[in-house]
Order: sequence, then C-alpha cells, then structure tokens
Amino acid sequence: MYFHGARFSNYEAWLSDPVHIKPSAQVVWPVVGQEILNGDVGGGFQGIQITSGFFQLWRASGITSELQLYTTAIGGLVMAAAMFFAGWFHYHKAAPKLEWFQNVESMLNHHLAGLLGLGSLSWAGHQIHVSLPVNKLLDAGVDPKEIPLPHEFLLNRQIMQDLYPSFAKGLAPFFTLQWGEYSDFLTFNGGLNPVTGGLWLSDTAHHHLAIAVLFLVAGHMYRTNWGIGHSIQEILHLAHKGPFTGEGHVGLYEILTTSWHAQLAINLALFGSLSIIVAHHMYSMPPYPYLATDYGTQLSLFTHHNWIGGFCIVGAGAHAAIFMVRDYDPTNNYNNLLDRVIRHRDAIISHLNWVCIFLGFHSFGLYIHNDTMSALGRPQDMFSDTAIQLQPVFAQWIQKTHFLAPQLTAPTALSATSATWGGDVVAVGGKVAMMPISLGTSDFLLHHIHAFTIHVTVLILLKGVLFARSSRLIPDKANLGFRFPCDGPGRGGTCQVSAWDHVFLGLFWMYNSLSIAIFHFSWKMQSDVWGTVTANGVSHITGGNFAQSANTINGWLRDFLWAQSSQVIQSYGSALSAYGLMFLGAHFVWAFSLMFLFSGRGYWQELIESIIWAHSKLKVAPSIQPRALSITQGRAVGVAHYLLGGIATTWSFFLARIIAVG
Repeated sequence: MYFHGARFSNYEAWLSDPVHIKPSAQVVWPVVGQEILNGDVGGGFQGIQITSGFFQLWRASGITSELQLYTTAIGGLVMAAAMFFAGWFHYHKAAPKLEWFQNVESMLNHHLAGLLGLGSLSWAGHQIHVSLPVNKLLDAGVDPKEIPLPHEFLLNRQIMQDLYPSFAKGLAPFFTLQWGEYSDFLTFNGGLNPVTGGLWLSDTAHHHLAIAVLFLVAGHMYRTNWGIGHSIQEILHLAHKGPFTGEGHVGLYEILTTSWHAQLAINLALFGSLSIIVAHHMYSMPPYPYLATDYGTQLSLFTHHNWIGGFCIVGAGAHAAIFMVRDYDPTNNYNNLLDRVIRHRDAIISHLNWVCIFLGFHSFGLYIHNDTMSALGRPQDMFSDTAIQLQPVFAQWIQKTHFLAPQLTAPTALSATSATWGGDVVAVGGKVAMMPISLGTSDFLLHHIHAFTIHVTVLILLKGVLFARSSRLIPDKANLGFRFPCDGPGRGGTCQVSAWDHVFLGLFWMYNSLSIAIFHFSWKMQSDVWGTVTANGVSHITGGNFAQSANTINGWLRDFLWAQSSQVIQSYGSALSAYGLMFLGAHFVWAFSLMFLFSGRGYWQELIESIIWAHSKLKVAPSIQPRALSITQGRAVGVAHYLLGGIATTWSFFLARIIAVG
C-alpha cells in the first residue's frame, strides 16, 4: 500500500486540496480500452479512486511527500524480511517449547506492557513530535514542500517552541507533576476539528499517552519470577465462585492452556466484536483529517469492519464447537460454569428460540402492516413519524444524555465526544463531515430487524456449540466428529445437524444481519447526514427520504435498492464501468452458489455415471474417474460462492453509487 502511494498515487496533489481532489493510487494501463477506468479525480490526475482511507491515515501520521512513503515502504520491506527470518529461525532452528506458550502471566505482562503499552507510548511520541507539528502547519495552509522534515522537529527545539510554547520548559513540568503545562499539545477538546472534520490530533495524542500509562501499569500486574502479582490460575480457581455458580471457573485454566481452539474461539469473538465497534466509531468519531468528508471511504470502512467482525464471530462459534468435539474432557469439568451451561442448554436455546420468534414476528409484522396500509391508501394508519409514531425514546435519551453530560463532567471540553449526539453541523469546505443523527420510527423498526437477525445468528452458533457433543437425537455426536453429513441410513432427521452445519447456517445469517446493518447505514447517512451546506441549511444526498420510505418493504426495494442501483447499472462506458461488470459478475457467482446449495448429490452422481459410460463406450475413459462432491463439500462450495457473490455485489453497488453522488 505504501509503495503504491509512493509510486502510483496523487498523494501530494491530494494533500494540497483534500476537499476537492479525490485519492487515487492506481493507474490502469491502456490495454484493450481499459484506460477508461482512469477517472478524473481532480488536480489533473487520472486514475482509479480509492476508498481505503490510507491518504487520510498518512496525513494524520505526518507524511508530507511521496518520497517519505517510498522510504517507509522500503523500511517495511526490510522489517518484513527480518521478521521472515525470525519466523524461520524460531520454527526450524530454535522452536519454543509448548511450556513457553503456557506461561500465561509472562505472556500477559509482555503483551500488555510491550505491545499495547510501549506500542501506544511510541505512537503517542510520534504523534507529539512529528504528526502534531506537521498537521498544525498543514491546517494553517503551509505548502507541504515548505514543511520541515520529521527529524528537524526532533533536533531543532526552536521549531517546536514556535508551534507549542510549552516545549520551551522541557521536561521540568513532567517531573514536578505540573502536567497541565503541556495542555497546548495534550488537549481535551472533544468533538471534531472544524478545519479537517477529524478528531483533534492533540486529543488523540493525549489519548494514546493515557492508554500507554494504563497498559504499562497493567503489564506489571501478573506474577512471574518475583512472587508478587496476580496468578490467573488462582483467580479462576479461587476467586471466581458465586453462590449460584457451583465450582465456578475451576478447570477453565486447563482448557485455555491446552486447547488452541478454546483460545481461538474467545479471541475471535472479542476481536470480531471490537471490529464492529471500530466500524461504528469510524463515522461517529472519524479519527483522521478529511476522512469524514470522503463519503466513499466512510461507507467502505463501515462495511469492511462489519464484515471482518462478522466472519470473526462466526469463526468463534466454529472453533468453540471444534473445542467441544475434540478437546473437551467432561471428567475435568464437573459442575463448573461450562458444565452448568451445557447442562441447562435446553433452557438457554429454547429461550433464545422464543426471543427469535418474538422479534421475527413483531418486527416483520410491523413492516407487513405498513406495506398493507400503504397499498390500501391509508397512510394515516401506518407506523411513521407523520402518523402512528413509534419513537426510539431510549435511544433518543442516550443521545441527549451524551450530548449534555460533558457540560457537567468535562466543563472545559469544547464539545461532546461525537457530533452525532447533538449540537451543530460540522462542515468542511461546504460538505457535511458529521452532524446530529436524529432517530425516528423507521430507525425503531429497523433496529428490531437488527435485533432479530443478530439473535438468530447467535441462536444457530450457540446451538452448534452447546449440542456439538450430544443431543437427544444423536447422543454419541462427539464420536461422529465436527462434521458429518448424516447419522447413517434409517436415522431420519439426523442430516445437517453436525457442529459444522451450524457454522454453515450461521454464515448465512451473519451475512443477512450485516447486509441489513450496512444498508441501514448507507441509506441513513445519505438521507440524514451526508450532503452540502447551503444558505437554507443542509441539502442531503437523498433529501431525507429515509424516514418516509424505510418503514415499508416496498420503500426499501423502490427507494433504496432500485433507486440507488441506477449508478452501477448505468456505469457502462464510464470510469465506473468496472463496478457494473463486477455487479453483473458477482450476481452470477451468487447464482452459481445456488446450484450447489439446492442440488441433490444423487442427481449429479447419476449424471456423472452416464457420462463415464459414454466415455467408456468410446474408449476415452480416464483412469481417474470423477465423483460427485460429498454433501459437506457441496455445501462448503455453495456457502463460499454465496458469500463471495453477495459481498462483491454489495461492494460494487455501494461504490458506484457513492463515487457518483458523493
């Protein structure tokens, strides 16, 4: 990426005018007319518009030229080679013993203090000494070519004193605990920088410094060589016992130090959840300069981080189930929390099932009601902001609280944490970066659709884990393994019940959940947030039609899918034509998946047999003869193409639309 930025991009031009020039880091060669893809991104540059957010990240880190990107890329290559060698050395020459990985206290100390603590501290140092001065000069309109090189800020204290007067005092305020002296570069402003539409970089430097302190302390909490600090085994075995939890966490330490699958399941669940949290913060608190006004990048980052999170969470379900089948030992887990969860799994799953039925019927029922009333010409009987209101009062209360609270809790802050809570529109160059997001009846309906799809995904994955070893139907499931097609002939209802099959179904529901989430985001932002500031207020891309249309299924089909797909469908002959081809091709990939998902294996095997017979007749039969895919293989190929086709379709639909109108 850095090399592309250095070699093929318009980074320096974008840096000079990030509001009007669009980022591009790829120029298509003129082979059979493909150069049509090189659109005019402004500043006299023709190339493919990128939506990864790298330009904004580079500006935030203080990179002012393509030469700096080039040297960073070479530095990264050298480091990668060193790591490659280290990997070879520690695998083939001096591989660590298993015990090394099981020393959890040492691992926690090193990861917390080293990776997170020193990592945050070094990033804070870079932000303070390089990013802040560079960005302050850029924000003031200084030509990037006139800005001193990074090492000059480190070596010449005078430059820093001119920008941040507290640098003249050196480290004296630090050692005398007069830390407030540093408030010119370690700020607590809140909200967004009105020049760039991103978080105040002095706020983020302050944040990373504080995080570093926390993690450096946390990295000294666990007992290693000196007999002081926490022992994870003691915490789990002795401390975590409540009145209703039996043996508590006894046995879990052994599980987590001997089962990679158990470790992976927990880490994937946490990492996936974190990715989805990141998705929601990238637009509500855009961390980099000029990120918020680049609508294509905002939409891409939200979509990307959601999908990454979804796959990780399904992976967590998969590896938890593999753990249950392959690594779980019932004799070591008597009456501990895991055993107790498994023993009352029927109550858990039936409650979840009830919740899914309740949410499904009610959320869908509200939509069906609205579509019916709309079709009958009775708008006054619909659930909408202009008829029967179902306002999301709790969400509105949370918004209002978060908007008002800082006035009491952080009186010196300039604004609340996010412009989404309330307050004024933040606009950059006449383009909305972020503004208060008002929630209404349509959001209320959609929120319950989200609740429904997420709970169904959880139901499928959790049922797969809790019934991975046994069920009433197949008590010896653990002997059949993680994936099996059926429990033999003559055992009705035992097909597609393996833990693997639950992961298979979970993937479809994960895709379902996230499609609705990213569609909600895309339309809501275009309707109620993104747009241009005019004398009469804000002119939004779709003119606020979300509240009126997103409360019926027909509205979603007509005013979102159909109306907004016109850009991708009509992209042929333009720089966006690749998205049109991708849209078409991805539909084919998706449809191809259905051939595997709906097919009976016997049909294909019969077909293959007759084709082999014909080859034998003609004496051209190969020595290795084909077989139909197994049931599990067929479903795996099916779900892979379903997800690939669906994701690529959505990707092309979103980008063609937002690049054309955003």
